[in-house]
Amino acid sequence: MSRYFTKDHEWVEVEGTTGTVGITDYAQAQLGDITFVEVPEIGKVLARGDTAAVVDSVKAAADVYAPVGGTVSAVNAALEGEPELVNTDAQIGGWLFRLTLSDAGELAGLMDGTAYAEYIAGL
Repeated sequence: MSRYFTKDHEWVEVEGTTGTVGITDYAQAQLGDITFVEVPEIGKVLARGDTAAVVDSVKAAADVYAPVGGTVSAVNAALEGEPELVNTDAQIGGWLFRLTLSDAGELAGLMDGTAYAEYIAGL
């Protein structure tokens, strides 16, 4: 599995043709306590950069963008009753949705973990 990051603080972990998407620890820390997560519908087709989900917190609502294009194949149903999973486990259990990649070549435009760490260090 490989994990990639966007400048908008989303991550996508890719295994085969499936990408699991969430927000980074940095993003959840900036938002504060997460109170609600709106995930996309299964079957929705997303292009890279489309608004895919919304995360509401005590501070603000934030759009989550699709880091790559694809078709939504699963959503994290646990977030409906426990949106705070995004705060406590943003990198694993707090994932938002999965999609079947439409073009794996889009991953080339994303950052790896080292590049993302350097990016947030400069913010």
